[in-house]
Amino acid sequence: MVTERATRGGGAAHRLYSVIVFVLLASLDNVAVGLVPPLYGPISGALGVPQRLLGLVTAVSFLVSAAAAVGWAYVGDRTNRKPLLMVGTLIWAAGTGGSALAQQYPAFLGAQLVAAVGLGAVGSVGFSVVTDLISPRRRGLVMSFWGLSQGVGTLAGTLAGGILGATDWRRPFLVLAVVGLVATVAYLFTYDIRRGQSEPELAAALDAGADYDYRISRADLPRILARRTNRWLILQGLTAQAAFGSLVWLPVLFAQRAEAQGYSPATAVVVGSVFATLFQLGGVFSILGGLAGDALQRRTPSGRALVAAVGILAAVPFYLVLFLVPIRIDVPNGGSSGAVIGAVLASVFTDPSVGLSLLTALLALALTSANSPNWFALIADVNPPEHRGTVYSLGNLVNGVGRAAGNGLVGVAFQGLRAAFPPPLNYAVGLAVFQLFFIPTGLMYWLAARTSPGDIETVHDLLHTRADRL
Repeated sequence: MVTERATRGGGAAHRLYSVIVFVLLASLDNVAVGLVPPLYGPISGALGVPQRLLGLVTAVSFLVSAAAAVGWAYVGDRTNRKPLLMVGTLIWAAGTGGSALAQQYPAFLGAQLVAAVGLGAVGSVGFSVVTDLISPRRRGLVMSFWGLSQGVGTLAGTLAGGILGATDWRRPFLVLAVVGLVATVAYLFTYDIRRGQSEPELAAALDAGADYDYRISRADLPRILARRTNRWLILQGLTAQAAFGSLVWLPVLFAQRAEAQGYSPATAVVVGSVFATLFQLGGVFSILGGLAGDALQRRTPSGRALVAAVGILAAVPFYLVLFLVPIRIDVPNGGSSGAVIGAVLASVFTDPSVGLSLLTALLALALTSANSPNWFALIADVNPPEHRGTVYSLGNLVNGVGRAAGNGLVGVAFQGLRAAFPPPLNYAVGLAVFQLFFIPTGLMYWLAARTSPGDIETVHDLLHTRADRL
């Protein structure tokens, strides 16, 4: 069986193509997530519902996607993962297309939930596949691209929603549905990756023709939760994603600032999307966070967790400055999307308030971006291959709860703060308060730095034992 699979490709070019496909497609689920928030205003008007109900759609979609991912991942850790990824992609493409056709709020909500079920497969099963493609020494770097692709996907969704949907909110959903169909075709030509093939301990046995045939079972679940590092990696998502989840309101904050300065709603939507996209570009520095994690991990088995802890805690003051310091918006009111975008980009260099805000945002996002690649890599480090998809999905489930809470509760906070802080100040204060959730997140990574060395050593011993049996 192993020999037969090996003849289906797997050369350097084929492996590179497979990595690129999985990384790019991991971004698409985040495009779908980022598509809705910039369009809260137009969609609420078209469907005749308040914006808070659309915030509820986003929050519930996070939860449904995270819950579905557990099922997808468990099946993926037991069976062939490639067909699952293709089916999941088709499901979210169908839900996204259905969102564009919805004429009433219940239909829109239902279509978004269908899309969320499919999206659950992409991250959880795809993560398991990618960890089998990369060696432990380079996990932080490759996982930074994996995480970066998701961040870029969110930015692309924010930008596509604001630009393609400025005059017709249905258009970006239709475009993304077509992209999803193309993505399914791309899956057909990826390399059939063998489970455990990146582990140095298993290399000799697999090269000799053995098959790593260990699969997860329900009896493994207590063992997964018994690993102390797993508990910290899973729980940190509750507070981290409460903060990250609130950031989907960034386009709304800047759109509100634009409207407060006299701009039309259509112009404000474009302004909000472009500013939110610019201010999240610091996520590209996750590559540095991954490299730093790899480098420090080679010196100490606590390295990845320490990098994540320091980055998250150091970012909090920059977030507070970003939200609480006002900026001046100078764009052509009622102008084309291109003219508005050009004016926003020019203001980065001509208006000190915009330039300094962008620098602050880049620093904040650069520091917190150390979280993502090192979280991914730590899950792979402290778990055997047949557990990784499931552990990732359990973490993602908690992430979904935290993100939904952050996304939903911050909307309630905005309303509660409105009496003391008129718009857009209520949005700024609410977002600043929610970034304080990063403090317990950093502390949990510090605790993971204390437990990860022992858990990593346990996995090394287990794989050596299994290699001898194989």
